[in-house]
Amino acid sequence: MSPTPALPAGACNAHCHVFGPPERFPYAEGAFVPAAQAPKEALLALNDRLGLQRCVVVQSACHGFDNRATADAVAARPRDYRGIALLPPDVADAELQRLDAVGFRGVRFNYMAHLGGGTPIEQVLALAARLAPLGWHLQIHGDPALLTDLGPALRRSPVPVVIDHIGRIDAGAGLHQPAFRALQSLLDDERFWVKVSGCDRITRTGPPYADALPYARALVAAHGDRVLWGNDWPHPNHAGPLPVEEELVSLIEQMAPSAAQRQALLVDNPQRLYRFGDADVAVSA
Repeated sequence: MSPTPALPAGACNAHCHVFGPPERFPYAEGAFVPAAQAPKEALLALNDRLGLQRCVVVQSACHGFDNRATADAVAARPRDYRGIALLPPDVADAELQRLDAVGFRGVRFNYMAHLGGGTPIEQVLALAARLAPLGWHLQIHGDPALLTDLGPALRRSPVPVVIDHIGRIDAGAGLHQPAFRALQSLLDDERFWVKVSGCDRITRTGPPYADALPYARALVAAHGDRVLWGNDWPHPNHAGPLPVEEELVSLIEQMAPSAAQRQALLVDNPQRLYRFGDADVAVSA
């Protein structure tokens, strides 16, 4: 394995999860049960080893709308960690304000079949109107058809929209495939962002994910001010062999060949979207 490249100061892992421990943070009824726990201590140690100072913890479907496990991880490093919640669209404003105070910055909606379908988009947009005063955003995770089916509605969002994992497109279908072109079209609207995570999910050829890298490079080159990177640890519901974390980090230089691109991808863009270092973030959840 080649050595992990040095990352810029303040580099951010903008997509990961924590699971459990279930005796403290029970799994939601009917949700998938992780094969193994992934507690905050393991996440902190991993990020430290990889040179990732900042982190965005995305609430996992295994914990449902109970965001305590994510809040607990953010509370461990309140200046450098932020959270993305899972919430029902009718969540109370008081709960949004409480989560904002402990470091949450957005709400994720899943449109993957294995995660139970998705919330009606008009309900999502109604919630988005209530997120705007907080400076929050929507995070959308879905099958490639989402990009064409929900794209027109998402263009009406009053807040930024982050598309997960390169839109879950098929890396074997070529750069001109309709789903990737739809993703690029969304990104022509400055409200849209994309995570160039998930090369290990969209690949057809497996490690070292050579078929997936051209998509990430194209997004960084064309929309470098609205791209984010994360390792998706601990890789829930992964269909293939689990990636080696250092190998995922080593791909960053291929996605973002210049120092300026890496600075934007890992530091400047996450800072703008997640507002690290806010003085008013509570120290504990």
